[in-house]
Amino acid sequence: MAVVIEDDADIRGLLDIVLSQSGFDVHSTDSGVTGIELVKSHEPDLVTLDIGLPDIDGFETARRIRTISDAHILMLTARTDEIDTVLGLESGADEYVTKPFRPRELRARVDAIMRRRAHFPSPLNLEVPMSATAAEETPAASSDTPARTLNGLVLNVETFSVHVEGEIRSVTPTEFVLLDALLSARGRIRTKADLVRRLRDEDRDAGTYVSTADERSVEVHVGNLRRKLGDSVVEPRWIETVRGVGYRSVASR
Repeated sequence: MAVVIEDDADIRGLLDIVLSQSGFDVHSTDSGVTGIELVKSHEPDLVTLDIGLPDIDGFETARRIRTISDAHILMLTARTDEIDTVLGLESGADEYVTKPFRPRELRARVDAIMRRRAHFPSPLNLEVPMSATAAEETPAASSDTPARTLNGLVLNVETFSVHVEGEIRSVTPTEFVLLDALLSARGRIRTKADLVRRLRDEDRDAGTYVSTADERSVEVHVGNLRRKLGDSVVEPRWIETVRGVGYRSVASR
C-alpha cells in the first residue's frame, strides 16, 4: 500500500502509475491533512510527500505522519538548498528525491526501499518494553543473530525494536537499518558511502555512485539517531564519528 501526497496533478498521476507498476495499491491526494488521514486509514508501507502543499507543508505533514506510522517517507522536492533537505530528514522523512526525476530511477529507489523493509517486517517498537534486567541478560550477538547488544543498548531485528537500559526508543526504519549496520560491524568503520549503499540494499563493494547529498543525508539520520538514543558526540556510548570517513560502534564497556 502507498499514499501519494502531491499537489501537482501531473506528478501525482505519474507517481500513481510508477507505484502501481511496482505492485502498490495507491491512494493519492493534494492535501497534507487528507494525506495524514489516508495514512491513518490505510497503514501504507510507503508515502511520497511533496514539500509545497496548499494547506500544511511537507515538513509538518511528515512530523505528523511519523507520530502514527513507520511507513517509509520519500520526500519529493524541487528545492536544492541543503537546509530544505536537512529539515525534511529531521521532520521524519527517510530520504528525498529532487524534481524532476526519471520514472525508472524512482521505481528502482522504491524497489530498494521495499526490499529493505522486507528484512524487518514487524512494526517498529510496538512490543512491551523489556526490563533492564532482561536487557542485561540478552546474550552478546553475532552478525547473524536477532539481538545486538552494546553498553545497555539492545537492538532486535526480529521484533524491529530498540531498547536502552530496558526503555524503548522509537526510531524510523532508516535509523534502525543504520544502527543495525553499525552494531553488526562490531567496531569496524563503516564509511558514509557504505551506509548509503546499505540503505539502498546494495553490496558495500557495488561501486555505485554516492553523491555528497546522499552522504549528508546519512549524517542527518545518524544525528537524529543519536538524539533519540541519548548518545553524545563528545563522549559516545554507542556511535563514534571517525572524522572525514564515517562511523563505528564504540567498544563494549
